Amino acid sequence: MVTWEQLQAMCGQCQKCSLADTRHNVVFGDGNPNADIMFVGEGPGEQEDLTGIPFVGAAGQLLDQMLAIIDLDRTQYYIVNIVKCRPPRNRDPQNIEQDACIPYLRAQVRLVRPKMIVCLGRIAAQRLIDPSYRITREHGQWVQKGQFWMTAIYHPSALLRDVNKRPETFDDLIGIREKIKELSPETYQEATAAKQS
Repeated sequence: MVTWEQLQAMCGQCQKCSLADTRHNVVFGDGNPNADIMFVGEGPGEQEDLTGIPFVGAAGQLLDQMLAIIDLDRTQYYIVNIVKCRPPRNRDPQNIEQDACIPYLRAQVRLVRPKMIVCLGRIAAQRLIDPSYRITREHGQWVQKGQFWMTAIYHPSALLRDVNKRPETFDDLIGIREKIKELSPETYQEATAAKQS
């Protein structure tokens, strides 16, 4: 199995699809590489492309606020995207781009070995959970695939566009907290201890 350093170097040199031609930075991942919970989005935006760090723009700031509701910060989870380079004008990543990048994500999952994977948005859910996944109907529902428990919530960028989805997402966040308490009580204890300190 490749090491983190080898995998990051491979991603940094990748030319497998045309996204490599327009990127400023490969956006590899961020957070705790030993976490029990992993969040997966679809692709980097402008701020992520400029910084090389996932979820640092407006949607990322909203995500940080959302996860703070359930006492999670980046010391307690790992966060990545399906594709590591920004699609032009933030369009949806094409299947050919996802296919080129998905081996890197699989390698990251093997290295992290999370117990839970939370897909952020429809595209990640359709790629990782079910190609026919309907986020408007199935968000917040947990399914077991192999050794992983998986769910999806609305992408934070969708919540920036439509605040009416936020109450549903709050319920989904509470569901994530309950699953963490069930599958990773040490993560839950760390989160609550950090809040109290």
